[in-house]
This record gives sequence, structure tokens and C-alpha cells, in this order.
Amino acid sequence: MEQVSETFTVDLRRLTVLRELQRRGSLARTAEALHLTPSAVSQQVAALAREVGAPLTERDGRGVRLTGQARVLLAHADLIAAQLERARADLAAYGEGGRGSVTVGCFSSGILGLLPGALRALGTRLPHVRVDVVESEPPDLFTALDGGQVDLAVAVDFAAGPPHTDRRYSRIDLLTDVMDLVVPEGHRLAGRDGHVPLRELAADAWIVGHPRSCVGAVARSVCATAGFTPDIRHAVNDWAAVAALVEAAAGVALIPRLVRPLYDGRRLAVLRTEGEPPSRNVFAAVRTGSEDDPVLAAVREELRRAAAELTGR
Repeated sequence: MEQVSETFTVDLRRLTVLRELQRRGSLARTAEALHLTPSAVSQQVAALAREVGAPLTERDGRGVRLTGQARVLLAHADLIAAQLERARADLAAYGEGGRGSVTVGCFSSGILGLLPGALRALGTRLPHVRVDVVESEPPDLFTALDGGQVDLAVAVDFAAGPPHTDRRYSRIDLLTDVMDLVVPEGHRLAGRDGHVPLRELAADAWIVGHPRSCVGAVARSVCATAGFTPDIRHAVNDWAAVAALVEAAAGVALIPRLVRPLYDGRRLAVLRTEGEPPSRNVFAAVRTGSEDDPVLAAVREELRRAAAELTGR
């Protein structure tokens, strides 16, 4: 590899591929996320390495890992991307943000409980702005945000998401979504007053989301903290399906309060757990530099208002 050139150009699309490789950790997973072949990913990274004149990957067993030069380049890439987003926001602000479009990526229970109020307010406030909603969770949600397929991400903090310190994103916390225990109407605990120790459900059948989903990860973690591994009979992400299964006495579940309207009128009991209630932190994120875009600023403001109404603040 030649010495790094004093002047070089960088294809930002190839930087996106390198960033995704850092996130996913393998050529195969990166290719799947970007809808490319592993060979195409390898070619894009190799072309970027030639552009900058520095090695970006090295062999690691059967796979590859990023070099120190690659991590240096990505640190600069984050700053470059942020500055481009600021330029985009300045241009949008020049036009006063009265028209345009924005795509919001959001997890399912956020779409059910949080977005409707924000979308109604936005329809009144910005009638000429089109808002599209896409259901998605990390890590795919943030791949879409990085690539511009999504302009704003509403997500839950869990292992598959970015850390708070990730400077690629400007984020605001929206609400703490408490999770309650749901049992069938005829369950032995259905009439229990007060709070229920979660460990009393250790012998029950459980309905839990898929392991890679945010709610599935949270439920498994909560049960582990309570001192048991749940007997998961049904792996279901759809909240209406979870409600139907609980009502049919197929198991018990933890549900976020964002989806409580789905459970009203069903033959089941909603209980509160003993001690610090299990909960999820819900936040909104945009690409750093785009937070001053007038449309995105309005969306974030209405999301914050909708969240405050839900939590009574």
C-alpha cells in the first residue's frame, strides 16, 4: 500500500459501506444490510483504500477487521457527514421549511402509542409537509438513517442500538415506557392487589418477542434480573397477537404502556411488578448536523409534546 497521499478524494458512498462494516463486523452481514453481495462490499472497501492510500481491513481468521487507519478515517467521516447535514439544514431553513417531506423510522409500539398524536399535530402545523412512517428497529433502523432512507429514528435503548456517545447522531430522550405484566383473566394472580414479584411467574409459560427485537431483549433481561430464565412458548412481536395469546391462556407477557389501548376490553388482567418497574428508554435521533432543519426540528418538537402528554408531564 502506498503512503497516504497529501491530496485525495473520498467517495462518501464507500465511506457508508466502511461504516456499516464497522457496525456489523463481517462482510456477509454488511452485504445483507446494504443489499449488496459480500464481493461488492469487499470491492467498495478496496476501492476506498486505494482512494486514501491506506489499508482499511486486515485478515482476522476467515473474516476481516478494520485497521487503525480505517478507524481514523471513520472519525473524520463522521465530521464530514455532520457538516453536510448542516449545509442541508441551512438550505432548508432558507426556504423556511414550509414544504418538503420527512421519513420517520420507528419501532412498532412507538407507532401505536406515540406517533399518532405527533402526526396529528404536524398535519395541522405543517400541512404541506409529507410525513412517511417506516416500521424498523436497530440496527437496521440506524443503517437506514445513515443511508438517508430515514430522516429521523424513534428507537428504544438496547444493545443493538448506538451508544449515547455516538457523535453521528443528535438525539433527544422522549419518555420512559414502563412495562406491565399481563396474565389471563383466570390466572391465579389475576385478582392480586398491589404489586407482584416477577419471580412468582417463573414457572409460567411466557410470550416474548424475538431475541433480536428491542422488546424481546428487554423482557429476557428483566426476567434474568428477577432470577429466572423464562419458559418461552411463543416468540411473537405483534402486540395484537400477544394480547390474543394471553387472553387464550397461552402464557403471560410483559407489555409496554404504549400499547395498553390494544388490551382494553380483553379478558385479561394487567398487573404491576414489584420493585423498580421494568421500562424502556425511548428516544429520537437524527443525523448530526440535521437537527436545525426546520421540518425535522418541528417533528422532534411534536414528538416531545406527544411524549409529555402520554407521561403526564
